[in-house]
Amino acid sequence: MDGTWLDTIALAFGGDQIVPFVATRWEIIPRILELLDLKRGEVFYDIGCGDGRIAIAAAKYYPIKRAVCVEVNKSLAAQAVENSIKEEVQDRVLVLNTDFRKVGLWDADAVYMYLLTSVNEYLRPKLERELRPGARVVTLDFPIPGWEPVRVVGEPGWQNTLYLYVKR
Repeated sequence: MDGTWLDTIALAFGGDQIVPFVATRWEIIPRILELLDLKRGEVFYDIGCGDGRIAIAAAKYYPIKRAVCVEVNKSLAAQAVENSIKEEVQDRVLVLNTDFRKVGLWDADAVYMYLLTSVNEYLRPKLERELRPGARVVTLDFPIPGWEPVRVVGEPGWQNTLYLYVKR
């Protein structure tokens, strides 16, 4: 770890985990993927993918080239691998068991994040530096401070508000 305030939070959770795992509700996944508008041959990243449910749905229902799950929690990453095999999309789902701060996003066409606003703010410079123009980012519940969403879908409430950003 690099000694940031995020590392202090991670230590409080017992390791490298910066935010607690809270699974995205199944019923909102189609809305997320529809908002991302995934196209043939694109690369999709789920930052903090948990059990892999969103990346797996993206690979199963959209003609993307690859879905990349980034998950620091070893047991959740293993579960994501297992789930991708179970859903028969393991050839298009790559699970990286690492800290998302260490993963380059240079090839990302679309990104999903269900993190805290403070973590989104911390990641903003990385997104600005690494994402290509036109890359789409959807966050659930928590906006990216300093970025203006192109679209906001849903109403206030737990796992009900989606923010769509397009990198300029």
